[in-house]
Amino acid sequence: MTESKKTVKRAVVTGASSGIGQASVRALVDKGWKVVGLARREDNLKALADQLGQNFTYEVCDVTDEDSTQAAVDAVLKGGPVKALVNCAGAAFGKDPVATSSLDDWRGMYELNVIGTLRVIQKLLPALKESEGTVLVISSTAGIEPYEGGGGYCASKAAERVMARILRLELIGQPVRVVDIAPGLVHTDEFSLKRFGGDSDRADAVYAGVPDPLTADDIAGCVTWALEQPDTVDIDQIVVRPRAEGSYTKLYRRS
Repeated sequence: MTESKKTVKRAVVTGASSGIGQASVRALVDKGWKVVGLARREDNLKALADQLGQNFTYEVCDVTDEDSTQAAVDAVLKGGPVKALVNCAGAAFGKDPVATSSLDDWRGMYELNVIGTLRVIQKLLPALKESEGTVLVISSTAGIEPYEGGGGYCASKAAERVMARILRLELIGQPVRVVDIAPGLVHTDEFSLKRFGGDSDRADAVYAGVPDPLTADDIAGCVTWALEQPDTVDIDQIVVRPRAEGSYTKLYRRS
């Protein structure tokens, strides 16, 4: 292994076109990283590249599609070593009871949150071993404490968390760190809006009255902090919530 592969600060961020993914891109570039963003929406990626300059490049990629992901990873690896993979691509669809929830919603969440994350990890893991790099997963407190109406999302995020934990165990003795960051209530422009099929009233109600919910920048700060620890220090898990949230069922709202 060359010294350059071990010391290069080059990261791949999925879900880079919005939300926590985009905030993580900005934070890493600000810390001196070169970042390759993967996402489906090229317009958003191009706009981000125009803002950030030469330290940010992108590949249009749908992590739920094998050919799309393989092509993106091939292009990334042609560009040089990769020190970190930040898995931000994910979503929630619907909030219906288990008895009446949509199979398509569940399938979509598993394909994106679980299989998509697994697909990218598998393809980049050999390069990360060469660079003594890091696999970082953005999961959710939904994977820790299930709640009514969250069956599909909670199940997919629990699977994502368990996958990260098992990977950590399986890689003991090998030069790769595995980090799981599990955010609680984060107010982004799109997460709840997508969950409720574009219903802005239902989306806004999620955050109504909550003083200072987390922002995407808060989670991006956790990402950069974890990645910039020494290679021998593995931050196994970060659970991060706004001060107003003790748990999913214990949330302070101003009356």
